[in-house]
Amino acid sequence: MDSRTALGHLLGAAVGLLLLLQSTQSVLIKYQGFEVQLESVKKLSALEGQQEPSPDLQTKSLLPSVCHHPALPQDLRPVCTSQEAASIFQTLRTIANDDCELCVNVACTGC
Repeated sequence: MDSRTALGHLLGAAVGLLLLLQSTQSVLIKYQGFEVQLESVKKLSALEGQQEPSPDLQTKSLLPSVCHHPALPQDLRPVCTSQEAASIFQTLRTIANDDCELCVNVACTGC
């Protein structure tokens, strides 16, 4: 094998590795001391869409009902400890829907 072929294979492998690393890096949203993945916020929206509001649960808890959902992503659970959980979730959804995937919002990193 000549040196050009070897160099070509090495360069191809390096480019492939960089593409793989870039695709596995997740976009993070940092807001009010919380750091959550963009994918988790997308799951949050899906979970909220699945849930039917329970009048008993809402009167007993000031937390959003999604905080009691067993499928809530782990990185979103700390938000449920905040008294402003509902407004934080709303803001995270807004950031994620508006411009986080384009990394226009300063709260988003890892693009």
